[in-house]
Amino acid sequence: MNPRTFLRSVYDAAVARAMPAHILSPHLPPPPAGRTIVIGAGKAAAAMAHAVEALWPPDAPLSGLVVTRYGHTPPRPRGLAQRIEVVEAAHPVPDAAGLDAAQRILALTQGLTEDDLVLCLISGGGSSLLTLPCEGLALADKQRINRQLLESGAHIGEMNCVRKHLSRIKGGRLAAACGPAQVVTLTISDVPGDDPAVIASGPTVPDATTCADALAILDRYGIEVPAAVRARLESGELETPKPGDPRLARGETHLIATPQQSLEAAAEAARALGLRAYILSDEIEGESRDVGKVHAALARSTALGRSSFEAPCVILSGGETTVTVRPRAEGQPKGRGGRAGEFCMGLVQALGGQAKVWALAADTDGIDGVGENAGAIVTPDTLSRAQALGLSIGESLDRHDAHGFFGPLGDLVVTGPTYTNVNDFRAVLVL
Repeated sequence: MNPRTFLRSVYDAAVARAMPAHILSPHLPPPPAGRTIVIGAGKAAAAMAHAVEALWPPDAPLSGLVVTRYGHTPPRPRGLAQRIEVVEAAHPVPDAAGLDAAQRILALTQGLTEDDLVLCLISGGGSSLLTLPCEGLALADKQRINRQLLESGAHIGEMNCVRKHLSRIKGGRLAAACGPAQVVTLTISDVPGDDPAVIASGPTVPDATTCADALAILDRYGIEVPAAVRARLESGELETPKPGDPRLARGETHLIATPQQSLEAAAEAARALGLRAYILSDEIEGESRDVGKVHAALARSTALGRSSFEAPCVILSGGETTVTVRPRAEGQPKGRGGRAGEFCMGLVQALGGQAKVWALAADTDGIDGVGENAGAIVTPDTLSRAQALGLSIGESLDRHDAHGFFGPLGDLVVTGPTYTNVNDFRAVLVL
């Protein structure tokens, strides 16, 4: 067995399980008596829209608009008529294109009746793609706050709590605008726990968090908002629709793909090749490098026969780790990387050249951070090969420079956009 080929095959199996064309059909509602308006946002939004177009009866009315990340619109299947418009915008920091898309999507909800259906297609990445700041907050403010949240080490629930309370469309507000139409949300989960209120900041589901929660998070990470906006948070004026809100009574949500399902698909692929597969969890959070160190300890004990896991095996995990960006020393170049690469660097450092251990960590959307790679591969000789090239794992970690570390080794995993997103994927192979 070629370890590189094996690791890539289980990653591909995980991604395939979350492809909209394969999974959307059982969850699609029947056409209503009136119109069907399709709206949505996320890295999988374009692929989901294509799947709806392919499955929807050709004689039933269908129109709408979804927004996805730049470069994340798949080729349209041959012969498939376009009935849903797809636009692209920036991620992870919002831009004017996302603002325009959000305004247009909100406008589509006007004038709906009880006979109409709003089909909302939501996936990870929707928080930045569906950007409509609250009154008093400029796009530049929203961009700054987003950057600071991303670099703060805040977990996804905290980030999205703030985003919801600083928005005119998130946190259930989009569904409230759709009344009295029926709202059916089809969601691909990219968050630990699969909470629809967290995925893309829950634009069509009730929000149990509060303005006070958002203020506490902003204060915890030292993030400032304009004084007028802070006053509106303190007064509760920016509160989101809560569970039981009658404006959301005609809404239902279906999870059509989850990280756990993709991990199970990867495990099945491994077992089909005759290898034991163990799933740790699909909800692992924490600093990426530290999660890498924990996986290294487990892999080493398994390789030495001191674990309840029996080698040869593959250990699988998912979730959403974080990278807290540390201040750079004066003159130190800025590194390039994301959560998957940071995990791999932590793993390499902790393994210290441990024999018989290989690994792949990659984001299932095909993009790790803002680079062109999905993640990286770790081999038993990663450390020695890096040292031969004059690369320091400690310095690379200090700069968060996974791209600069794994690139020269030829160990970046490059897939291009996958058109779906069930977040982090990690596979550690112990031979």
